[in-house]
This record gives sequence, C-alpha cells and structure tokens, in this order.
Amino acid sequence: MVEVSLRVPVPVDQVFTVLADGWSYASWVVGAAHIREVDATWPAPGARIHHSVGPWPLQVKDVTTVATSRPPHELELEARMWPLGAATIRFELTEENGETKIRMHEKVTRGPLSLLPEQAQAVMLVPRNRESLHRLADLAVGRK
Repeated sequence: MVEVSLRVPVPVDQVFTVLADGWSYASWVVGAAHIREVDATWPAPGARIHHSVGPWPLQVKDVTTVATSRPPHELELEARMWPLGAATIRFELTEENGETKIRMHEKVTRGPLSLLPEQAQAVMLVPRNRESLHRLADLAVGRK
C-alpha cells in the first residue's frame, strides 16, 4: 500500500469528525467532484457515499463504501472509480501531545490500474493523497 502522513494540531476526535461527515468528502478528496447522497449510517460498516469522480463533462458516478470503522482511530473505505477500478483506502489516526498524526494508506485493488506495480501507483497516488490530507487538515483545524 502507498502511505502518506501528516500531523495536525488538533485532537483525534476533531479529525475523525471530518471523516465522519460524508457530505464533506468533495471538499477534501482530490478528484471527488460531487456528493449525490450519503447513507444515514455513515461511517458505519457498509454505509456508502454516492459521488461523482473526475472533471465535468467526463464525470463518473460511483460509490465509496465503509469496510471498517473504529471511531475515532480508524476508517477503511473501498472507493470505486469505474471504469478505472477500485481502491482500498485506510485512515489511521493517533494522538500525540494533543496533535493528530493521520496516516493514509491506499492501494488500487481492481481494474486496469491495479495491474501497475506499487511504485507506479505511488507516482499517481502520493501527490494526490498528500493534497487530500492537507485539505482534510484544513477542515479539521477550522472546526475548532
């Protein structure tokens, strides 16, 4: 899995609050363009965000599903982006001295992009995921 991490100067609960707000995903997930619906049980296992991915007019409608949720420390998702494939994305939050360390792991698991070696996936995913974590951090800090 490709991993990126970032320290945020807020408690773990404050970061997880953003992850638990499915309607905020288009604000911080790079590539997410529009949230159409969020299941009322989000972020419980099996809950889904119905979203669009990509630039208009080439947007693809798909879903992201919660695989595992252990508030406020872990959230694992399966993000679909057909026809390109699907990815497993895991967020791990740990608190250290009043700050939160966010670790984001991602691996393309299905579709044509899954055939790429991890190093090639990293070239695509690391810059995108770093930017996503910075956006997530901005939202978490702004929720004080």
